[in-house]
Amino acid sequence: MDVDFFKVNEVKILSGKYYDFLVLGSPTKFGTMSFAVKSFLGKVKSEEWINKLFAAFDTENPENIEKSKAENKQWSAAEKIAEKLKEKNMNQLLPVLKASVLGMKGPLVEGEIDRTKSYAKELAAKLKETAP
Repeated sequence: MDVDFFKVNEVKILSGKYYDFLVLGSPTKFGTMSFAVKSFLGKVKSEEWINKLFAAFDTENPENIEKSKAENKQWSAAEKIAEKLKEKNMNQLLPVLKASVLGMKGPLVEGEIDRTKSYAKELAAKLKETAP
């Protein structure tokens, strides 16, 4: 399996012709994704990505994660990314990953690196299952 990594603010065009899946993440800022990720999503053309797989992740303050659960609201960048990609008729492969960070810029809360590694392994296994 080949993987390309991009910083979203450096992507000019992203053609679905060359990719089988998309993994996209953002820090959660003020309950939503970063402006760079919002802009990137505008470059994901529905007709090229229809029925392709995706996974979404974010980083969030633990208090915001609890607040969104208690209020049953979407305060998560990952949830909003997933919603936008579903609107483009893409298929979500795994539930969103919300990684907890301390403060605005981190570091990750203890145990989150192991949790993200497990998520990545599960994602790779699912992608392998779906490969032609």
